[in-house]
Amino acid sequence: MHSGDRRTDTVCAVIVTYNRPALLARCLDKLEAQSRPPDHVLVVDNASTGETADLLAGRDGIEVLRLDSNLGSSGGFAKGLEHAHRQSYDWLWMLDDDTLADERCLEELLAGAARAPRQASIIASVVRWQDGRLHPMNRPWLRARRRADFAEGAAAGLALIRTSTFVSTMVHRDAVTSHGYPPAHYFVWLDDMEYTSRILRHAHGYIAPESVAWHWTPQPYDTLTDARRRFYYKARNHLWLLRRGESFGGRERVTYALAYLRAIRTYVRDSPSRGEAVVTTLRGVRDGLRREPR
Repeated sequence: MHSGDRRTDTVCAVIVTYNRPALLARCLDKLEAQSRPPDHVLVVDNASTGETADLLAGRDGIEVLRLDSNLGSSGGFAKGLEHAHRQSYDWLWMLDDDTLADERCLEELLAGAARAPRQASIIASVVRWQDGRLHPMNRPWLRARRRADFAEGAAAGLALIRTSTFVSTMVHRDAVTSHGYPPAHYFVWLDDMEYTSRILRHAHGYIAPESVAWHWTPQPYDTLTDARRRFYYKARNHLWLLRRGESFGGRERVTYALAYLRAIRTYVRDSPSRGEAVVTTLRGVRDGLRREPR
């Protein structure tokens, strides 16, 4: 079976949620309205309190994997991917609970996989914010330096990518078999970049431009503009990713290291309290230099 045969490939949607029942309900409604619905929907509940359990109990045809504690989005996706991978679906479609997929989102992802010039390990959607602009958190890292592969993808109406985020990204089960799961210990941020860049270091991934999803955040933020004290995870995880050496090599690693330094400079410069920003950054750097949990 061709890995992009949209008529026969099976898809499990994996959604991670924590205490956002209203957004989760909209996300699930959008999945039910897909022109090509997923074959299975798995919701990973990060030990939510309140209304989330009642919402999920009232939904038919959804599998719920409830965790005993909040492992963050990183731990949630790691557990969800592991659980779904055991069930032998061809594609695992990763979605945050604030992802609203257009009606043809999944159909176009599968169509993109079917026409990919090389076997695709990852197929991703274009991700927009509420006003239609590209969401800053989910802008793709294109792989333009591979000119021949990039041109082949463009001829098929696809954009060759180097990384992707877990906002409407499909990962083929063969890639999961080969590379395992995202780093659960990241808690939040950069687990998706570490995982997808690790897969795509020697494989092919594409954006299908006709597939559109909306990242329904209150503001169009990224890891700097809405970082606050959560920049700790950016500072720590970015350093872990660099030190691991499995995702990037050579020139890419240098580029990513320079991006790390620019991110720290921007965060400290633009923070309302520079003293607090320096303390947050130093904590992240300190822990990023420590041995990474496995």
